[in-house]
Amino acid sequence: MFDSLTGRLSDVFDRLRKRGALSEADVDAALRDVRVALLEADVALSVVRDFIAKAKADAMGENVLRSVTPGQMVIKVVNDALIEMLGGEAEELNMMAVPPVGIMLVGLQGSGKTTTAAKIGLRLQTRDRKKVMMASLDTQRPAAQEQLKILGEQAEVATLPVIPGQGPVDIAKRALEAARLGGYDVVLYDTAGRLSIDEALMGEMSQIRTAVDPHETLLVADAMTGQDAVNVAERFHETAGLTGIVLTRVDGDGRGGAALSMRAVTGCPIKLIGVGEKLDELEEFHPERIANRILGMGDVVSLVEKAAETIDQEEAEALAKKIQKGQFDLEDMSKQLQQMRKMGGLSGLMDMLPGAGKMKDQMAKANIDERMIGQQEAIISSMTKKERSRPKLIHASRKRRIAAGSGTTVQDVNKLLKQFQTMSKVMKRMSKMGKKGMMRQGLQGLMPGMSNSSF
Repeated sequence: MFDSLTGRLSDVFDRLRKRGALSEADVDAALRDVRVALLEADVALSVVRDFIAKAKADAMGENVLRSVTPGQMVIKVVNDALIEMLGGEAEELNMMAVPPVGIMLVGLQGSGKTTTAAKIGLRLQTRDRKKVMMASLDTQRPAAQEQLKILGEQAEVATLPVIPGQGPVDIAKRALEAARLGGYDVVLYDTAGRLSIDEALMGEMSQIRTAVDPHETLLVADAMTGQDAVNVAERFHETAGLTGIVLTRVDGDGRGGAALSMRAVTGCPIKLIGVGEKLDELEEFHPERIANRILGMGDVVSLVEKAAETIDQEEAEALAKKIQKGQFDLEDMSKQLQQMRKMGGLSGLMDMLPGAGKMKDQMAKANIDERMIGQQEAIISSMTKKERSRPKLIHASRKRRIAAGSGTTVQDVNKLLKQFQTMSKVMKRMSKMGKKGMMRQGLQGLMPGMSNSSF
């Protein structure tokens, strides 16, 4: 999402780190570059002005310029200002109300409201153990109500039965009554997409809000929206009284300025972000973690949380025992590839690691992409059970059969086997070193000759 902004800021900060003492002119020049980088990322001009003014006031202080590491201090100042711009503290959905708690989703056409409704419903039902009902109030878009019903079935979240010809306000009232009678904890109102300049539809949204008085009114906004994001957010806030923002398509290739502008302009916290198309790909918005990602410092906390959610504890323990015995095979490698895919693939993992931008550059130069994981899984799937457990059996004729079965080439099969051999050597080295040896020597002990800059 923030790749271009991260790259620009990394260049600015690399120059600062290489300098010893900094003058006010050095800091001024660095903040000018930061200003340009933010504007190019589509951050609203008014937001950039406030951001630079605050960062400059803090960075020009005596404690920074006379610090032992002035470059690092300036980076910390920018990081702190970025966290403040994004909201400071993470804010979750507010469930502190008499059930059923109403959550109304509003936003432009095509911003991803219906999918987001299903994602929130699934999240509340699985993580928070809430009984959730979803209701589609979208009578504008053909098959919108059917879409929410299908997503509800996929997420195993209840949806309000559709009555043809009923208007949005009446549907909302019926949903609230049905949720009360059915003992639901939460009712989600998925409203129709509307342009902020469409007075009739904006008025309808206000009527819905008056009719059901939702506890949360969330603006669902596409994170790839450009400069118009500010006007959209302001208009919806005026009409609907927003309590929070959900950003969708954060995994896209946009410049990310909308994410940085909306919070600052409306004063409403960004509560959730959609990080993929799947229904479980919804995360809480943590300003500090996002700021760290933007500045190329990674997000190790989120990485650990994602691992805890997706890794099967019993499988992990079984693999650890096999590694200790030096019995790592291609079946285990396949499981590791599946695990990587569940955690967001290579790019998803890279975004959460410090120095992500440089690692991505190295991946690009080495022609490594997301398809590689799927290709390697396909190759292993084309092997027999015996071949997966005893890779030494795989010779020329078997390689040709495996390549044909997986839609790859013999060269691809050879690459996988070579990678497996390297991993096996590393695993054996791990088993010989034991836990204490691992703690003493770390990765350098596992891979002699590996430097901190290696990928």
